[in-house]
Amino acid sequence: MAERPTTSWRHGIAEEAQELAAGTLDPQCACMAVLYPEELLTATDAVLDAFEGELPGLVEASDEQVFAVVERVVLALNAVNDADNGGTFETDEREALCDYIDESLTEHGVDVVALTACHGLGPYQLTNKWRKW
Repeated sequence: MAERPTTSWRHGIAEEAQELAAGTLDPQCACMAVLYPEELLTATDAVLDAFEGELPGLVEASDEQVFAVVERVVLALNAVNDADNGGTFETDEREALCDYIDESLTEHGVDVVALTACHGLGPYQLTNKWRKW
């Protein structure tokens, strides 16, 4: 099963907190909790919850139905990103979210490679039409 990026981000926060508590990390080098505040994690998880709720219905969905689901998740993630003046999802976060969307769709029977190719899109371009992050 595809791992949510927020799971990885939370793990990084916990790991960093342990290192700080053990004194093995200089507090000036700690950044995970700043990069991923709880409000961001909660908002992102809410978007991903809604996305995951739509995945079981995609088993025999049309291309248009799949694109509609992708559009909804991307627009909702745009709103999360915009809540922080557009600076929340940087390159690493963007790649993790796009990979998660692709992997989740694939796990639910969507051939993402064929879908994108059929619509003149290259690999990893499924979200590009709507993505602002």
